[in-house]
Amino acid sequence: MTKDKRTLKDLNLMDKFLFDEAMEDKDNMKTLLDIVLGQDTHLKYPPQTEKEFRNSKENRQIRLDVYAIDEDDVVYDTEPQKQNTKNLPKRSRLYQGLIDSNLLPPGSIDFNALNTVIIIMIMPFDLFGYELYQYTFRMKCEEISELELEDDATRIFLNSHGKHPEFVNPELIELLEYMEKSTDTVAKKCESNRIHQMHERITKLKSSKEMEIKYMQKWEEKEIERQEAYAEGERVGEKRGRTEGETRINKLTKYLLEQERTEDLKKAVSDAAYQAKLLKELGL
Repeated sequence: MTKDKRTLKDLNLMDKFLFDEAMEDKDNMKTLLDIVLGQDTHLKYPPQTEKEFRNSKENRQIRLDVYAIDEDDVVYDTEPQKQNTKNLPKRSRLYQGLIDSNLLPPGSIDFNALNTVIIIMIMPFDLFGYELYQYTFRMKCEEISELELEDDATRIFLNSHGKHPEFVNPELIELLEYMEKSTDTVAKKCESNRIHQMHERITKLKSSKEMEIKYMQKWEEKEIERQEAYAEGERVGEKRGRTEGETRINKLTKYLLEQERTEDLKKAVSDAAYQAKLLKELGL
């Protein structure tokens, strides 16, 4: 069962491979953060892709798509998400908790030293159904709406299919459209010089022979994993099917013996159609 192969040039920034490779470039990461957050970001270190987090060896690990820290020690986790897995709000909560648990050194109780953390999820669908391009969440008091918790944790969900441009910067809309379709045609329609410059870097990346080889190797690894998982699923299904079939036949045999229907039992052993008829008749 082979999935249709796409070439590197077919990929868009919403695709994990291209996004991760593109955002390793500080200029691309800065452009994205500047447009989304309306700020002038100065990254302290090069962005890290697929950064692993876990709070103990026994607990599950997570891989953040692109992890970055700016000169003010603000931590950014940026994740493109093509599919609605129906768990993104709680997944972002898990990411937040694991990031926080790794920010303080062991034994530290100075919780005010926790960095500001901003998690950004970018999606080609509307997770909440209000047709907005951007949904920003911070902790607030239910009883006093203007009272914020001020825990310096922000989660932003971006929707490239929003319908209310009046609430966001036009450049953000262009960025989201470009991320969903990272083509010359879409880039030319953008008025943003920053997106034009990003597109030049993305085009160069897509034309790289070295990157094409890396993508092909990654695709082959994923394809092997898919085929192995599919084969394992078939093996499990066949085993389960045999077990269930044996259980049904055993129940049929037991019932026919208890009812002293030996002739039916003999016929069922040699006649598959008759056996199936008895199984249906008895609801087995």
